[in-house]
Amino acid sequence: MSVEAVKKYLEKYGRDSDIMEFDVSSATVELAAKALNVIPAMITKTLAFKKDGSCILIGTAGDTKVDNKKFKSEFGVKAKMLTPEETLEMTGHAIGGVCAFAVPENVKSYLDISLKRFEYVFPACGSSNSAIKLTCDELFELSKSEKWVDVCKNW
Repeated sequence: MSVEAVKKYLEKYGRDSDIMEFDVSSATVELAAKALNVIPAMITKTLAFKKDGSCILIGTAGDTKVDNKKFKSEFGVKAKMLTPEETLEMTGHAIGGVCAFAVPENVKSYLDISLKRFEYVFPACGSSNSAIKLTCDELFELSKSEKWVDVCKNW
């Protein structure tokens, strides 16, 4: 189970015990917000896109949509999300629990500036019923993000 891989990964940072696991699903932004009793925008959606035969992950605020023009300008390719099967195969995480923790080395992670509105955000931790509370700086460090990007709209 990938939540175990995330726990092992976050153990190196002393943050494994900060993972919250719920008795209810947190597989969607709305369900995660309800489980955590926060507004949906504070939930970090981690989206997986195809790029150069591999994938990239982009963490965005829960109330955003990817802007195709901004995405293509930033990454030089059209925004094409992975299928659920490809996501599991390429990231090690199933849809509903995708995060940038404990992913293969060739998977590059980025964070969208839409997250910077919040003191704390809540990404999943490898399962459809887990999350962790992090500052944006902590999320950037723990996800080994390449950089902050501006690829979203409607926030």
